[in-house]
Amino acid sequence: MKLNLGCGRRPRDGWTNLDRCDLPGVDVVHDLEDHTRPLPFAGDTVAEILGVDLIEHIADPLALMQELWRVATPDAVCRFELPYGSSDDAWEDPTHVRPYFYNSWLFFAQPTYWRADYGYRGDWQPETLTLYVHLDTGHPDVLGQVMALRNVVARQVVTLRAIKPARPPERELMTQPALTFEPAERGGR
Repeated sequence: MKLNLGCGRRPRDGWTNLDRCDLPGVDVVHDLEDHTRPLPFAGDTVAEILGVDLIEHIADPLALMQELWRVATPDAVCRFELPYGSSDDAWEDPTHVRPYFYNSWLFFAQPTYWRADYGYRGDWQPETLTLYVHLDTGHPDVLGQVMALRNVVARQVVTLRAIKPARPPERELMTQPALTFEPAERGGR
């Protein structure tokens, strides 16, 4: 199964389209913020997950990612597309509750919790992170500019992989995603 989370008015053919509103093309009506109700799917049944302009609206992303991990098959792929945390787009929309940055994605992987236990039990390894930048991608210190300045990155696309069984929370198992930079006009808004 392929799951399109928070599809809104953008359902996809060949996907199970989920949204909290009963809109045309929505297959499953479910509020991702209501953690008292699990997703209506059996464990280990979803091979691919997509969330476009979604996760920045979720107040408790650890609960969501743990539930997505439950329904994900081993090695399932989860992809999020969203504004970068230091862009105006990440903050101007009052429905955005959380920004995401280069290192944010590591907090969905168990090895990150070597220093503290927040009760999160999912394990998503961030594999790739593409940042759509308003810089020459050949700039010698693109990452330094991304980390220091606002509005350098327009959008980001991250791909995470479900690791089952979950790894232990051991620092030496932490792995950064492969990072690439693309011109903002290719994927930014």
